Amino acid sequence: MKAVQNRRTIVASQVLEEITEIWCQWRRQKLPLYLFLAMCFNLVVAPLVYAATGEQLSRSQSWGLGLLGLVTVGLSIYLFFVMFVPEKF
Repeated sequence: MKAVQNRRTIVASQVLEEITEIWCQWRRQKLPLYLFLAMCFNLVVAPLVYAATGEQLSRSQSWGLGLLGLVTVGLSIYLFFVMFVPEKF
C-alpha cells in the first residue's frame, strides 16, 4: 500500500514540475504554441473543405488546402499590420 502511495506522490510531483517547465517555455517561445493552435483550428477547417468539394479531394489534400488557407490569412493579417503600424516592427 505504501509503495503505491509513494509512487503517486512522485508521479504527481513530476507532473507538476513538467507543467511548470512547459509554462516557462511557453512564455519564451510562442511559435510552437501558434503552430499547435493552427493545427487544432485546421481540425475544424479541413472537414469543411472536404465537404465543400463534394469529396473530389482526398483528406490529405483537404488538410493541405485548409493549412494553406490558414497561412494565407495569417500572412495577410501580418502584412496589414506591418503596413499600417510599421514602427512596431
